[in-house]
Amino acid sequence: MRIAMIGTGYVGLVSGACFSEFGVDVTCVDKDAAKIERLLRGEIPIYEPGLDKLVESNAAAGRLHFTTDLAAAVKGADAVFIAVGTPTRRGGGHADLSYVYAAAEEIARALDGYTVIVTKSTVPVGTGREVERVIRATRPDADFDVCSNPEFLREGSAINDFMRPDRVVIGCESDRAREVMRQIYRVLYLIETPILFTALETSELIKYAANTFLAAKITFINEIADLCEKVGADVHDVAKGIGLDGRIGSKFLHPGPGYGGSCFPKDTLALVQTARDAGAPLRIIETVVDINTKRKKAMADRIVAFAGGDVEGKTIGVLGLTFKPNTDDMRDAPSLDIVPALIAAGATVRAYDPEGMDEAKKMIDGVVWCDNPYDAAEGADVLALLTEWNEFRALNFDRLKNALKAPAVIDLRNVYEPKLMADAGFRYDSIGRPPARS
Repeated sequence: MRIAMIGTGYVGLVSGACFSEFGVDVTCVDKDAAKIERLLRGEIPIYEPGLDKLVESNAAAGRLHFTTDLAAAVKGADAVFIAVGTPTRRGGGHADLSYVYAAAEEIARALDGYTVIVTKSTVPVGTGREVERVIRATRPDADFDVCSNPEFLREGSAINDFMRPDRVVIGCESDRAREVMRQIYRVLYLIETPILFTALETSELIKYAANTFLAAKITFINEIADLCEKVGADVHDVAKGIGLDGRIGSKFLHPGPGYGGSCFPKDTLALVQTARDAGAPLRIIETVVDINTKRKKAMADRIVAFAGGDVEGKTIGVLGLTFKPNTDDMRDAPSLDIVPALIAAGATVRAYDPEGMDEAKKMIDGVVWCDNPYDAAEGADVLALLTEWNEFRALNFDRLKNALKAPAVIDLRNVYEPKLMADAGFRYDSIGRPPARS
């Protein structure tokens, strides 16, 4: 099998590398010549554990190629995957599909035989039909089918998610296209991965419904955490107690400063807009979006309150900037609300992140960038933990106290236990748990 992957962003690069590991001949295409040059040199433009080795081994084996020549990649391909960006449009929550439709038009001009066109990008319901219309208008003689094949990759564990997925969803309406997709995913058939074939619209909606449900689950436990703080309960015990119910499950019940990243914020907004346009508004998801937006902004106020109600002239150390660990992705990270608000309130912010600082520097001004956690804590009145990187889970408390001006830690990810911190001599605050005394 030969496929072309249009777009070498997070989804396109991970998917292309994983398909090549399945034995498929993959050509990844991007208009950014500098990015393609880097990939040809073996340089990976994103941080994803294990991706560098996967790209290197499959490129060396001749199964994974990179080019700016879309026409050459499409020629002779059994399937062409569209994996370009679908950011939120300015001035509303609709997804910007201009890159998808531009790719469809360019693909149409290059088609030279029966080809399955697959939308891998996260797209609203109805996009597949529009892609079909664009291709048909551009090349009335083209022999093709359009499929939807949404990705369900978690940043930081994307390779395992692709290789051993919970399910594969394919929106596909012709026997010819189904057979092509079955062959592409043959390796997963062999290990009995559930593969669900649906109509185009159903497949597109499954992706959005899955992400918005998880976003709602996160928002639910965050609100329960707020209640726990008022009544003296422990949110972790609450989460465990409800998570043991098989109807609920334990995943995505960890409280924090609010969800961020490349998927949940834009996908919840896009589904809200799709539902409004269809005359079937999703009030639950509208509320989820509103609560999450306000929560991220409120976290700065919480840090200020922990620092005594005023951070003018004070120093705040910040550990973690990315929206989650094991990625360099800063998109919609809570830190983008928290850090600027602290600086605007008069604080000096010293920050460290293991992988995200290069991206963070493009988005946040006025920060003192540090080399390690203890450097970030140096002279700080308060240390705020925003992202639960593994290297923050076993900090040397003596070294930390020596670096800090005062032993005060606010942990927005509940990495540490309140009693442990109290016994170590720290004033400590966390999400949804009662304080402990030494």
